[in-house]
Amino acid sequence: MRTEERIKHQRQLVEELGIYFDKQGFQRTAGRILGLLMIMDKEEYTFEEITEELEISKSSASIALKNLELRGNIEYVTYPGDRKRYFRIKTLDPFAIIDDFALRMMMFKKMQEKILSLKADRESRNAKFFSSLNVMMDFFLDNIDEMKNEYIKTLKNTN
Repeated sequence: MRTEERIKHQRQLVEELGIYFDKQGFQRTAGRILGLLMIMDKEEYTFEEITEELEISKSSASIALKNLELRGNIEYVTYPGDRKRYFRIKTLDPFAIIDDFALRMMMFKKMQEKILSLKADRESRNAKFFSSLNVMMDFFLDNIDEMKNEYIKTLKNTN
C-alpha cells in the first residue's frame, strides 16, 4: 500500500474511532484526538498540530485534551529548549487495563445485585437476565487471575 493511500485510510479510521469513542461516552472531539494519537505514524502532536490535522477549534481541542488528560488516556511531554507540549497516548501496563475492566465489571455487578434485591418478581424477564449476567460475570471475575497467568506463560513460551 502506498504511503498516500495508507494515510488516507488512517484518517478515515480516525473518524471511525471518533464515532466509536462518542458511543463510549467521550465527546466526539476527544474521540477523534484519541484516534489521531493511536493511529497515525506520528505519535506525538502539539496542540497546533492537533487543531490543524483535525480541523477543530482551539477551544474544542483544549476542552477535549483536558478531559482526556483527566481520564488518564493521554499525557504530554516537553523537551528542553522547546516550550511546546507534545501530546501522546498514555501507555499503561496491559494488566492495568484488564484490572480496570474487572473493577468496572465488579461495580456493575454490585448495581445489578441491588436491582435484583428490589425486584418483586424474581422470575421476571429482567430479573432472569440480570441474574444470568451476574453468574457469567462471576465466572469471568473468578478466572481473571488464572487467565492473566496463562497469558504470561504464553509470552514466556514465545520468547
